[in-house]
Amino acid sequence: MWINFPIMPRKTKDAKASPALPQFKYHPDPIRSGSIVPSNKKCDICGQAREFIYDGPVYCEDEPDAVCPWCIADGSAHQKLDAEFVDRAAIGGDDWESISPTIEEEVAFRTPGFSGWQEQRWFTHCSDAAEFIGPMGKEELREAGADAVEAIREECGIDDDDEWEEFFDSLSVGEGPATAYLFRCRHCGKFGGYSDSE
Repeated sequence: MWINFPIMPRKTKDAKASPALPQFKYHPDPIRSGSIVPSNKKCDICGQAREFIYDGPVYCEDEPDAVCPWCIADGSAHQKLDAEFVDRAAIGGDDWESISPTIEEEVAFRTPGFSGWQEQRWFTHCSDAAEFIGPMGKEELREAGADAVEAIREECGIDDDDEWEEFFDSLSVGEGPATAYLFRCRHCGKFGGYSDSE
């Protein structure tokens, strides 16, 4: 059994404000995950201030000051900057199944990434990239359910119960010393992910 994390509605001051945030197949709620934040900055790509800006890694030669979610979604940020928002080499990784170049490009070029303590990794399953649910501390993982907790424990390779409890208690979002990053397969619902520390 797995939990459907609802996508948070975007609040606007009036109906003429910004268009609805773009939908990202592999990162369905980037506001909740912290990858897109409220901001009045103008996007370096389109020149518009549309209430939200990307707050995550950008892999390119000349890192921009601000990129809006719309320019990530339509690929214009990638085209203008030759940028990746998810390191293409981190999609799948050595232990996860490989996926098609088309999927890799959608995740790397047109999906908001996320900031972690170390290098990010993007879980894959059922021959597809998984959805990024978000960074997780122990409370968030408990809320996601036993399968989510077990997925992170399995990836950590900690068999000893006492050692696992100590590590699990150390998990927090953004405060250290360790954070889990949770994904869910778009096809079968299996959780996957990893943890890292400062």
